[in-house]
Amino acid sequence: MRLTTDFWVSAIVRRAFATGGFAAVVRRGATEAGAVMVTQRDRLGEIRLYGPAPQTSYDEARPDERLFSELLRSVDDEEIRKRIDRELRFDPDIWVVELEVDDATFAELVPLTTP
Repeated sequence: MRLTTDFWVSAIVRRAFATGGFAAVVRRGATEAGAVMVTQRDRLGEIRLYGPAPQTSYDEARPDERLFSELLRSVDDEEIRKRIDRELRFDPDIWVVELEVDDATFAELVPLTTP
């Protein structure tokens, strides 16, 4: 059984703060099944934007797991915002979560597809 998006986002926000990091829900989407986009800001100002992985990335043994893939890497907030705005025109139910945590914590919170 897949967790609701609201519950999943709440859990990663709490876990980020528990590890000494920062997390913020920038935009709330559909409570039950909204897609999630995640931004990760590093100490040098680079921002990475992650979105839901393509369906071909999912394992049949774990079809309910949320997987993400990197969509954009930039130092320009405006470029990231424009990409999110384009996604919102396609799907207005998207959640946007910003995380400022170390790489190890990020890997635990946001499962990525392998390139």
